[in-house]
Amino acid sequence: MSEGGAALVTGASRGIGQATSLALARAGLAVALGYRSDREGAEDAAAKARVEGAVAIALPFDVRDEASVDAGFAAIEAEIGAVRVLVNNAGYTRDGLAVKYSNEAWDATIETNLRGAFLCIRRALPRMMRARYGRIVNVASVAALRGNPGQAAYSASKAGMVGMTRSLAREVGSRGITVNAVCPGFVDTRMTEGASEELRAKYIEMTPIGRFGTPEEVAAVIAFLAGPEASYVSGAVIAVDGGLSA
Repeated sequence: MSEGGAALVTGASRGIGQATSLALARAGLAVALGYRSDREGAEDAAAKARVEGAVAIALPFDVRDEASVDAGFAAIEAEIGAVRVLVNNAGYTRDGLAVKYSNEAWDATIETNLRGAFLCIRRALPRMMRARYGRIVNVASVAALRGNPGQAAYSASKAGMVGMTRSLAREVGSRGITVNAVCPGFVDTRMTEGASEELRAKYIEMTPIGRFGTPEEVAAVIAFLAGPEASYVSGAVIAVDGGLSA
């Protein structure tokens, strides 16, 4: 068990979540990698973190289910320590024009991206407050800063994360807890790899730096916000998008 506490990354089996888990492991943190369905990916990432010399566990963690969140936190606390760093990365999107968008898709998007992050934060805060230390990083999206056709639900959920971030930073700052958000742009992950070459070319043309980002580039910003050096950074919303939202 880590005496200094643990880091929890939700949605850690691939992409930004996996890269963040490894970045935190390299920073010397014990890491819990939460996954909903991709156990193999999370176990693989945990094994890579252990190669870095970190204590790391992969565990089932469905952020939509309050019982799963409670069970996950209890397991982490028992095995590697109280959660001192929380990275809310689990995400869901199903694109579609609002006029035909289903209630089911709306609910799934909001429940995963916004309600799920809130459930994790609410579960983590009591121990952070008692320790007078905590780092919360919410992985939002550039879609929270600029609209995208067909992404009303996704944009709303991520904009909600931004508002929640700023409010919580005011609530808990006096307890030594920082709350920040990162807003990735177009990043090479499984979520974007299905895009057509034509669409990828359009995204690249929209991005001033002229390419997709990498999960590791986003993870580097998250790792900074999760570290002691970022103790005076709270309520920040940082775009990691190659200039797309400039």
